[in-house]
Amino acid sequence: MIWSMVLVMILLYGLEIKIVKGEVSESVCREERNLGKKACLSVLFGSNPSAKCCERARVTHWECLCPIVTPKLVAMINSKRIIRLIQGCGRTVPRNFKCGSITTPP
Repeated sequence: MIWSMVLVMILLYGLEIKIVKGEVSESVCREERNLGKKACLSVLFGSNPSAKCCERARVTHWECLCPIVTPKLVAMINSKRIIRLIQGCGRTVPRNFKCGSITTPP
């Protein structure tokens, strides 16, 4: 009985570690990226973010976004503006954070 409780605790602890490390499934990432594109597309054309876009900025996992931040994408966007908008939506952007082809300022 006690060993099964220990095993459950170890499994739960392992699950917590995976969640903290940000191991998000590809299907979750695909869904988050699709929702973000729909909510925030106008931002790429100069508009301010809508409430839905800000919500997506706050809840989307970095692990889902950073792999698609390629040099080609960075060349098409004003990365400093995007970082300011994300911060304006209430999400903290870490300093010296490497996200794809962008590294945030120190």
